[in-house]
Amino acid sequence: MSSVRVRFAPSPTGYVHVGNARTALFNWLFARHHQGQFILRIEDTDVERSRAEYESQLLDDLRWLGLDWDEGPDKGGAHGPYRQSERRELYGKFARQLIETGQAYYCFCTPEQLEAERQAALEAGRQPKYSGRCRAIPLHEAERRRASGEAAAVRLKIPEGIYRWRDVVHGETSFSSEVMGDLILMRSSGQPAYNFAVVIDDYFMQISHVIRGDDHISNTPRQLALYRALGWTPPQFAHLSTILGPDRTRLSKRHGATSLENFRQMGILPEALRNYLALLGWSPADGKTEILSTEQLIAQFSLDHITKSPAVFDIKKLYAFNRHYISQINVGDFDRDAALRAWVEQHLVDVGYLERPINGKLSEWLFKKLFLILAPSVDRLDELSARASVVFNYDAQAMMERGPTRDVVEQPGARQVLQAFISKALAETELSGERFRAITKEVQKETGKKGKELFHPIRVALTGQVSGPELEKLVPLFEEGSKLPLKKHVKSCAERLREFQAAAKL
Repeated sequence: MSSVRVRFAPSPTGYVHVGNARTALFNWLFARHHQGQFILRIEDTDVERSRAEYESQLLDDLRWLGLDWDEGPDKGGAHGPYRQSERRELYGKFARQLIETGQAYYCFCTPEQLEAERQAALEAGRQPKYSGRCRAIPLHEAERRRASGEAAAVRLKIPEGIYRWRDVVHGETSFSSEVMGDLILMRSSGQPAYNFAVVIDDYFMQISHVIRGDDHISNTPRQLALYRALGWTPPQFAHLSTILGPDRTRLSKRHGATSLENFRQMGILPEALRNYLALLGWSPADGKTEILSTEQLIAQFSLDHITKSPAVFDIKKLYAFNRHYISQINVGDFDRDAALRAWVEQHLVDVGYLERPINGKLSEWLFKKLFLILAPSVDRLDELSARASVVFNYDAQAMMERGPTRDVVEQPGARQVLQAFISKALAETELSGERFRAITKEVQKETGKKGKELFHPIRVALTGQVSGPELEKLVPLFEEGSKLPLKKHVKSCAERLREFQAAAKL
């Protein structure tokens, strides 16, 4: 079995955003590449902000993204429990051990005293850090004060010196103890501090590599001090570059969608997002291939190819990836992917085109015809309803009042084409794709029109739009849809052409 063990340890205090999702993905790819273990740990010691619904959401989001884990709160494992709120006894045990060995001490400083120290340091032009005023309190005196009800935190004594490590991404990295100050291990409330809980958990979960965002790089020397105090060997560290928005400031909500929930609602496919996120700060061996399957990502992923420079999140690039993956969807995907089918159905129900139940011929028409015809022209699935307006929202009178469509009808020779086409099309009981093709050839011979002069007027008459999917595909879509029990009636070709005749006064 591989010795590689990595973890993704989110806090259930909000939705999973791009930065966290990329961290989870990189850890997952690294584990899968090395046939190692990927552990999901919930860091829920922030009692006031942690919510069960956020934990449920983040598990759903990770599954949607296509990630699975070998150990976690829902799966169990040999190194659990996997919620920090269920591991408090372990943190308390090691806090007491560090106090008893003289490496930690009780701190009775109030928030007001600590803030005064911070302000004084800033005014003097110094890096704010704890002064260590409680270091000298004898243990028996500290125990007496605690027994009398005085609140106290637990701090680690940070030895003077330089803390160095070889970061997998950033290379040799070091911090001086002068900028650190004595580290809080346990708060006066009894809750473990982040750096303390993380070290305890990573050690007992046998984490071999800590792969996380570079906003945590200043936490690493503090954690190394803890490893040293406890006599433990630290894992390897790899700090991922920051993700920036197009304006090269840190990516945030003001740049638009940033959470997995946002992307799900927009109709971004998980395989598209997974592929795009993998390229934010990492590149494949050839440095140029962009479209990569999950299997290819796993096979090629290496920490050596992670870049130091910040990655820029380009939503347009993500849309391009999504458009590619949408174009690859086939009928069988809807049979295999219940989530994709459910998303499309709900989207069209929400906009008022469909109503439930959706089954039988309606389902076949929806997924084998409408989706496959319209979806290749969208960047995101929530644009499908706008594309579907060509099917559901035909209004000839409104069309003749719009400049672009009215202008097509008024072009020289257009009415001649339309009169010839409509008379032939209305003679058909039902207009099939084959008959449509045959009729347009007849009209071409009769009128001498071809190309745009032939097809633009016919497109306007049948769809009310000046561009769109191939008419030969749309015609049978209209005919079949007009016979289905849809909430929004689809007009047949004959209904459309008669309505157009009246509106255009042909």
